[in-house]
Amino acid sequence: MPITTDEKVLHGLPRVEGTRISVLHVYETVVDGDTDPAGAADALDLSLGEVYEALAYYYNNPEEMRTHRAAQEEAREELRSRAVKPPVGPDSSR
Repeated sequence: MPITTDEKVLHGLPRVEGTRISVLHVYETVVDGDTDPAGAADALDLSLGEVYEALAYYYNNPEEMRTHRAAQEEAREELRSRAVKPPVGPDSSR
């Protein structure tokens, strides 16, 4: 299955066609998660070929992937800054 994009699905992130699994998710599972491609295929319910296709797309489009990763990190930071933090200290039990 090819890699596809659609602004209506995953905000336009490149993904494995027919799924909601992004190329970044596959990359993060294999490389950042220290999982072998076969394990990632099993965990993500993809074929081994789809995992390798997603990884090939990631490595063949480095600038696009850097842009997507930066946007994801920016969104995570925004959520962290808006999250309610629990009170800390001796008065926190009140």
